[in-house]
Amino acid sequence: MAVRSYPFSAVVGMDDMALALNLCAVSPAIGGVLVRGEKGTAKSTAVRALTAFLPPVEVVTDCRFSCDPTAPDPDCPDGPHPADPPARTRPARLVELPVGAGEDRLLGALHLERALREGVTAYDPGLLAAAHRGLLYVDEVNLLHDHLVDVLLDAAAMGRATVERDGVSVTHAARFVLVGTMNPEEGELRPQLLDRFGLTVEVAASRDPQVRAEVMRRRLAYEADPDGFAARYADADAALGAQVARARTLLPSVRLDDATVARIAALCAAAEVDGMRADLVIARTAIAHAAWCGRTEVSVGDVRVAARLALPHRRRRNPFDPPQQDAADLDRALHDAGLDEPGPPEDEPDPPTDGPPGPDDPDGPPDGGGPGDPEGESADERPYRSRPDAPPAPGTEGERTVPAPVPAGAPYRARLLQVPGSGLGVAGRRSPARTTTGRTVGARRPDGPTTGRPHLVATLHAAAPHQRARGRQGPGILVHPGDVRLPVRQGREGNLILFCLDASGSMGARQRVGAVKAAVLSLLLDAYQRRDKVGLVTFRATDAEVSLPPTASVEVAAARLATLPTGGRTPLAEGLLRAREVLRVERIRDPRRRPLLVLVTDGRATTGPDAVARARHAARLLAAAGTSAVVVDCEQGRVRMRLAADLATTLGGQYLPLEGVAADALTDAVRAHTAVRTARGAA
Repeated sequence: MAVRSYPFSAVVGMDDMALALNLCAVSPAIGGVLVRGEKGTAKSTAVRALTAFLPPVEVVTDCRFSCDPTAPDPDCPDGPHPADPPARTRPARLVELPVGAGEDRLLGALHLERALREGVTAYDPGLLAAAHRGLLYVDEVNLLHDHLVDVLLDAAAMGRATVERDGVSVTHAARFVLVGTMNPEEGELRPQLLDRFGLTVEVAASRDPQVRAEVMRRRLAYEADPDGFAARYADADAALGAQVARARTLLPSVRLDDATVARIAALCAAAEVDGMRADLVIARTAIAHAAWCGRTEVSVGDVRVAARLALPHRRRRNPFDPPQQDAADLDRALHDAGLDEPGPPEDEPDPPTDGPPGPDDPDGPPDGGGPGDPEGESADERPYRSRPDAPPAPGTEGERTVPAPVPAGAPYRARLLQVPGSGLGVAGRRSPARTTTGRTVGARRPDGPTTGRPHLVATLHAAAPHQRARGRQGPGILVHPGDVRLPVRQGREGNLILFCLDASGSMGARQRVGAVKAAVLSLLLDAYQRRDKVGLVTFRATDAEVSLPPTASVEVAAARLATLPTGGRTPLAEGLLRAREVLRVERIRDPRRRPLLVLVTDGRATTGPDAVARARHAARLLAAAGTSAVVVDCEQGRVRMRLAADLATTLGGQYLPLEGVAADALTDAVRAHTAVRTARGAA
């Protein structure tokens, strides 16, 4: 017996998430909801509970594509349906898309054997067909392959899914409420994919002990008696379901006047969002919110609610910027568009204030210490607390301050670094690999049960010699399971880029450190574009640490790099040994993802006796493990010891001076070499 799902109305807090889900249930044309939040914030619980109060769906009997009997799809693969088809009523579906699903599982697949043997198009529907007129839920949507996300969001935007297989095309309706959840710590969606979600909400666990206690009480009560707990909230869920049904009925009657349309356009222009999708989403969301509130006219308040749900994630300008918008910027854009919240009436007295007068109150002390000043400090002392570069305050001469981290220089286009050979890793955009997508270079027998899209020509070649022995009569080809061949595709894989960064004092002056951070930031940007995982090991003073365990969130790596302090001695051997341990663990966790170690150092090991010898020994251990490596040499000055170059030889890796990280540096070198050869030939 299936366990009752957690009631939607029993979720504590998360008002924005609940409202966004309800609005998309009212109007699937909004384009779905992306719920971003830390782990353990009831994202999946709330989404799975949503279908419990969605209105039931009336479908054509025996139609695998859930056609509406009052308006069946004329292109339905199970059609054409009669004018008055038999119908049945079923609950709204929640269809979950697994992270490891393939394109055939999402879109459906054709029966190759029946197509060849009988000459008919036999189509097995996928998850998009099952989700039609229901809800499609994608947990950890940021971990889906990019091409699957493209297919998914195209279907959500167009309301149809199209399957193209070997010259045969099938199309069917696919209108559903799309909901995705993700943890930003595991990597962000690309901006162009983020924009395809209509609404986005941020969720976080409450820091209020009373709220957290109530969450625990409700969850423990649900686990003890799921049916009894659900019964306590049945009326609240039923009321929500009735409100969704009423809003759906009212939705076609809601009016959006020209003045409000102009305000929405002005708002999106003031917010400097790209494209027109934000304008349309805000308009549809405002209409749905008015219907949700039981009104037939869109008000300024409806537009404000829609803007706060639809705009923040479309303000991402830099790949390393978080997909959110500052509240002050949003308020400014709303003000510029004439969408301010109405203030209190002029004849209404100002609300009383509690507590002592503030520093700006004319009755308060102008400069002296008071409750607003920490520990009663005076105005003369405050500058020393607020300015990190100010001279020490009286009585604090003996205190030393930690120097502020050196900011990185501007990033640039980095040259392509690859792992040698051809891997079998996950699809990406860096090193050559055999993947599920890419250019077809051959065919192979299946290793087990046939899954995925077969190689048609190779399958026909395998079956053709056996037609007489199989007694074929008439047209068509008799294909046995043993004839099926699968394609071998050559594509690109994503790698694990582990940065081992020298943060010691020997890396040079502040300008040099800024250049080193700019190079690493540029390589991080390249890793972001090529769908790599990244990790960061830093070493300085006497030890090395894992500043960032391997993760798909390149944004977190960039943030850690920006706050990285520098100075002290150079424990190079410790840094290499720590990187070796990180790679060893990652080979166990993710064996299909090949690693690339990027060591950024000047090679001057200065910690402990025999520091250089120990660093070379650590490099030999990494080379013995088959680690692909690139050494970025940060040494400067006229006289150079070339220790980093020797280290690259020991690692068996590629040597790269810091100036050679930029892609333009390689292009300029090739052009200069070509120009010299041309001049010599002319002479």
